[in-house]
Amino acid sequence: MSEALKPLSWYRDLSETTGRREAGCFLVEGERAIRQAAGPQPDAVVELLTTGDVPPDLAGYPVRRLTEKQLKSVSGSVTPQGLLAVVRLPEDHEAAALPDRPGDRVLLLEDVQDPGNAGTLIRTAAAFGYDGVILSPACADPFSPKVVQAAAGTVLSVWTRRTEGYLGLARELQERGYRLVATTLDGEDDTALLKADRLVLALGNEARGLSPELRAAADAAFRLPVAGEKAESLNVAVAGGICLYLSRYR
Repeated sequence: MSEALKPLSWYRDLSETTGRREAGCFLVEGERAIRQAAGPQPDAVVELLTTGDVPPDLAGYPVRRLTEKQLKSVSGSVTPQGLLAVVRLPEDHEAAALPDRPGDRVLLLEDVQDPGNAGTLIRTAAAFGYDGVILSPACADPFSPKVVQAAAGTVLSVWTRRTEGYLGLARELQERGYRLVATTLDGEDDTALLKADRLVLALGNEARGLSPELRAAADAAFRLPVAGEKAESLNVAVAGGICLYLSRYR
């Protein structure tokens, strides 16, 4: 990218969904998150924005140097980390079609609206070896700054699909032999439900849980037993993290 052709407002617009769609890019902040994003897709990093020197292992990318005030206006963070990366959006992230090879484990998020929860779940899914994440359109945008921050740069470690057709994608995976497991408060607490050669694990909205349509489509419903007299339920990111772990390692 040429510094002369891109005003600072272009970078600031990447904080909004419309701006990201028009530019085909999103922002990743901080050295560790940038390294994580660049690991699976090094060619996706377009440019670095920094107030100082660039770490040697990232020095091969085009660099634009900004003042601290300019960088803060671009990042939107209260305390910017001093280094931002402009990264290309995956081409098919809003497509209503699965990748050619979806992998064996897929996380499905229905209307998970809090960016911290969405980002944490994406990061946890990547950490536990999940291949992809399907999101309903009411979910937080996986490439928004707050989700990317919570995901610690792992948004490119898995394939993502955020689409109105998310239920259709789940059904297509079922037709391919995947077990669709809904997490609900009234399901069974048998962890064997999470053991499948091919699994789609569905988590729902923070307040409402999963929709009746998704619950009806599921092959099984799983619940985590909790001490209901002390806490009625768990935060969706915490519950999801436990389920993701149980599906892999117990």
